[in-house]
Amino acid sequence: MSDPRPPLNVLFLCTHNSARSILAEALLNAMGQGSFKAYSAGSSPREHQQPHPLGLQVLAQAGIPTEGLRSKNWDEFAAPGAPHMDLIITVCDNAAGEVCPFWPGHPATAHWGYVDPSAGDGSDADKAEAFRKTLHAIQRRLELLVNLPDEKLAATALQSTARELPAH
Repeated sequence: MSDPRPPLNVLFLCTHNSARSILAEALLNAMGQGSFKAYSAGSSPREHQQPHPLGLQVLAQAGIPTEGLRSKNWDEFAAPGAPHMDLIITVCDNAAGEVCPFWPGHPATAHWGYVDPSAGDGSDADKAEAFRKTLHAIQRRLELLVNLPDEKLAATALQSTARELPAH
């Protein structure tokens, strides 16, 4: 029997690292069962940026742990001593078009675009529903990712595999 593969490190990127990337980080860490280690960061988090309260609320309501979630700049993951990333996924269209730092080890990359649930002027109930919908959309795609066979998760296949996972 072969040794189990080490966890795949996945970094989710967004602009402010307060909503979509935080949801994805928490979800994958809960769903990955030790086969994945998720992180999140933003290209330009605001000063004193915190994860969006509605994002934390919908995660908690879904039974997903939120301890340790914090907004951080993506430079943290390009610094010496940072965990090596196997896969980097942008989850907002702004971050997808930005010039990323150099990622050591040339990780696979993919763009999974989701509408910002914190945007808009709806009621609190409307905003909470937007977060729930985004959480479920990310969860559906992550279910596909965590259930891929090991050969689809090998470094040589990860690039195309991650890009081809359907959004619906």
